[in-house]
Amino acid sequence: MKTLGLRHVALNVRDPQISKRFYMTVLKMELEWEPDPENVYLTSGGQDNLAIHKAPADASQAGLLDHIGFALASAEEVDEWYDWVRSQGVKIAKEIKTHRDGARSFYMLDPDGVVIQMIHHLPIARRAARQG
Repeated sequence: MKTLGLRHVALNVRDPQISKRFYMTVLKMELEWEPDPENVYLTSGGQDNLAIHKAPADASQAGLLDHIGFALASAEEVDEWYDWVRSQGVKIAKEIKTHRDGARSFYMLDPDGVVIQMIHHLPIARRAARQG
């Protein structure tokens, strides 16, 4: 038995509206549902879901989340996204790198310091191309 893959991430953030603007503007996500100003659900086109929730006032900044990743179809797209993200004034956490397995990626920070990896990983890209 297998899952359909990691397609949902939920983040607790200081200001859901600032995070909504970041993910919609910088990562070009679409609004899926916004039941109220403290809860926002975004998608990259129906295959994933990012839930953004207002963090409790006493929430610690520390967490177990290392990073979330957005898969890209090609290594060239990593460079295009890097240029776009920089043009938006987003803080880069780790510069573009080609990994030992041939993957290519960079890391940035969202408004709450969540690390986001933009990655071309060949096995993911191949599966996505086969699916359509």
